Amino acid sequence: MIRIVLAEDQAMVRGALAALLGLEGDLAVVAEAGDGEAAWAAVQEHQPDLLVTDIEMPHLTGLDLALRAHDAGLATRVVIITTFARAGYLRRALDAGVRGYLLKDAPSARLAAALRQVHAGGRVIDPQLAVAAWGEQDPLTERERQVLRLAGEGVKTADIAERLHLSHGTVRNYLSEAIGKLGAENRIEAWRTARAKGWL
Repeated sequence: MIRIVLAEDQAMVRGALAALLGLEGDLAVVAEAGDGEAAWAAVQEHQPDLLVTDIEMPHLTGLDLALRAHDAGLATRVVIITTFARAGYLRRALDAGVRGYLLKDAPSARLAAALRQVHAGGRVIDPQLAVAAWGEQDPLTERERQVLRLAGEGVKTADIAERLHLSHGTVRNYLSEAIGKLGAENRIEAWRTARAKGWL
C-alpha cells in the first residue's frame, strides 16, 4: 500500500482528489491538509511514502514543503499537482528535490500511474513543462526573490529589512538589482513579471 499525505488549500479539490485516489486499491490517503504548516505536521506524524501537494498554499508553499522534506532527510517523495503551467516553478521544484510535477487537468488515471512510478523511484514531469523549463533562465538570486516577494505583498522597505535582518540600503540594492534584471519600471512590475514566470 502506498501511503499518501494530500495537501491542497481548496477543500473541494482536495476532497475530489482524495476520493479519486481512494478508488485505487494500492493508494491510501492517510492524512489531508489545507495549508502548508498542517501538511508538514502530517508528514512528520505519518511519515508517508508520498506527499502530494499544490504549490500555492497558505503558510508554506509546496516548494517550501519539498525543501523541508529534503533538508530533513525524509524518505517521503514529493509530487506537485498544480494549475500553474510555469516553467520557473518546475525548475525550482526540481531543485527542491520534487519527484513529480503534474497539472491538475491531467486525467486521474495518469495521476495514479504517476504516483506509482514516483513511489517506485522514478520521476514524472508533465512533458510540455519539461520542454519549457529549460528555456528562459531565472535571473534572480534567492535573496532577491525573498525581498521582491515581500515588496510585492506591499511590505515597506524598512519592514523588509527588519524581517530579513538586512540594512535598509541592502534591501534597496536587492530591489534595484531585481528590477534591473527583469527590465521592469518599478518593484510592483518586477514582482508581477517574476510571479507570471514562476520565479517567486
